Amino acid sequence: MPTHDGLPLRRTKIFDTTLRDGEQAPGNAMRPHQKLDIALKIEALGVDVIEAGFPSSSPSDRQAVRLIADALTSARVATLNRPVPEDIRLAVESAGTERHHLQIMATGSEIHLRHKRGIQQAEAQDEVVEAIGFARSLGVRHVTLAIEDASRGSDGLLRPLITQSVSAGADTVTVADTTGCMVPAQYGGLIARIRSWIPPETVVSTHCHDDLGLSLANALAGIEAGADEVQTTLAGIGERAGNTPLEELIAVLTYNGEAIGAGTSAKTEGLYAAFNLLCEVIGLSAPRNKAIFGTNSFATQAGIHQAGILRAPLTYEYVEPARFGRERKILVGRHSGRAVLRHVLQELKLPTDERLVDRLYEEYVAHRTNGECISLADLRAIITEQHATRSRTLTR
Repeated sequence: MPTHDGLPLRRTKIFDTTLRDGEQAPGNAMRPHQKLDIALKIEALGVDVIEAGFPSSSPSDRQAVRLIADALTSARVATLNRPVPEDIRLAVESAGTERHHLQIMATGSEIHLRHKRGIQQAEAQDEVVEAIGFARSLGVRHVTLAIEDASRGSDGLLRPLITQSVSAGADTVTVADTTGCMVPAQYGGLIARIRSWIPPETVVSTHCHDDLGLSLANALAGIEAGADEVQTTLAGIGERAGNTPLEELIAVLTYNGEAIGAGTSAKTEGLYAAFNLLCEVIGLSAPRNKAIFGTNSFATQAGIHQAGILRAPLTYEYVEPARFGRERKILVGRHSGRAVLRHVLQELKLPTDERLVDRLYEEYVAHRTNGECISLADLRAIITEQHATRSRTLTR
């Protein structure tokens, strides 16, 4: 069993919000049955909780929550709700009380109190505490205090809000860096303080946004500081720059969990299939340089890299493509060298005549003026045809 400082790794819970925070970003809308299909793909990865929607926001969200709540067998379903009785009633009608993580949004910063809500701290705290009590009175087993903009709230606001909410029955506290404004040391410090205010059995969950490109780094800092759960989205989709990417979190915990003292039971297999389904549903295209899912994540055309990979993939591959349902791609472009040409000749059991290698290099590598590449399969076909043509000529 992997350990950290001689102790077994803590298992990090994964709460996926692709279908709620991910879906609410522009261009990401999904129909209820599409949400269900994606939810089942995400559940198969082994995540703990899947947030299905915001029931009070629309009939479509309520339908999606019902479908997903009925279909999940291992993961639990979550909903997001304002601290008002009608939202909570609709959420319970849609997802029940037993396997339902009912999240209640709380105002977590003076900025939001003043400019968004126009209410005092005491009023904001009271409405949340009452809403938690109401949810518990309906029999909801898991109630989450979801603190919006917690990263910009003072301890004087956050501490009483959190301690009173836990006393009222919240069993999870979600700490949202809603604007993605923090760096890891700041966010880790915030998580550590919150962890010290509440009982050890209360779950602390991270919800980090990527406005500064730090959502994953902040989530990892949160884990190191005592967070039990991370909220993620597939491919990091979500408001503005997005959220902590599910696939990147799983990859880090799989490969480097010992370094941060935390692991995961979630699977790497199936992530790429889930991503492809998401792309199909919302019309998303993978960028070239995205970790795990990028078109170039496991591709190379650089001659130095290719020379190493052709001898032993581990020279330049730390993350194994097959583990994530991907394939290694060695492409021939203007940055490629002669090693890849020799490799193809050897594959084809042709003599590695250096004059032939030089000619192929001049023809297919040296004078490319753009980013166009050809695959090894294309290069094999070209060399095979040239060899056949040459053989026919010599036998005439």
